[in-house]
Amino acid sequence: MRQILRRPTLLAGLIITALLVSIALLSLVWTPFAPTKMQIVHKLKPPLAHGLLGTDQFGRDMASMLMVGAWNSLSTSFLAVAIGATLGTLVGVTVAAIRGLTETVVMRACDIIFSIPPILSAMLFGAFIGAGRFTAIIAIAVFMVPVFARVTLSAARQIWTRDYVMAAVSMGRNRAKITYVHVLPNITNQILVQVTIQLGLAILTEAGLSFLGLGMPPPTPTWGRMLSDSQTFMGQAPWLALLPGSAIALAVLGLNMLGDGLRDLLDPRDNV
Repeated sequence: MRQILRRPTLLAGLIITALLVSIALLSLVWTPFAPTKMQIVHKLKPPLAHGLLGTDQFGRDMASMLMVGAWNSLSTSFLAVAIGATLGTLVGVTVAAIRGLTETVVMRACDIIFSIPPILSAMLFGAFIGAGRFTAIIAIAVFMVPVFARVTLSAARQIWTRDYVMAAVSMGRNRAKITYVHVLPNITNQILVQVTIQLGLAILTEAGLSFLGLGMPPPTPTWGRMLSDSQTFMGQAPWLALLPGSAIALAVLGLNMLGDGLRDLLDPRDNV
């Protein structure tokens, strides 16, 4: 705890992220109003005129929609990054253990996947299975796999050069056992830092997919769709865009600060 308090960037990122996650979890059991309930008589009310943050063009409560949107946006991003991180880490540590031609082939395949933007992937998946949450998760996860594979491979290759790992190899230990007993535990910190950083990118990507109509279907609130729906009313009701836009920016800022703080905290050279 003392180490965290000594790092304001890490502390601020932790507070912001914890606050947003708490709001998202709270939306599962309580919101000020039903987030999809339309009250046309109260449409386009400014903040505090009807509810804490006003209403949209259908009279839906903005605070409730933001809360539910937090859960939908964050849970989609977290799940996508979890899948991408798991698969990418498995690929990275496996390739680091095998090396040779396998490394070249896998890395070139990662380059090809990495060259396809997640929005384009979502459009391709959407053409076959339809737009929705599953499409967004798969599109983001596929994009994340080569990212984590590269990070994991780079970190694992360094561990394979350590004396204790080379000693285990010389003793005839199975390379798979060495990977999961010695290599993987020693690169967990790098993977954790990368997860927090990629979560910010995933939230931006999910918002972009929802903005284009490739995310969760209406009337389910998401931050990206709220931004998309606000375009027509920018002059008349600017809060419709400012509120979800601020939520996205705050989430990305918090996760990036958390990632930077964790990187400094877990860097052994910084703790000598």
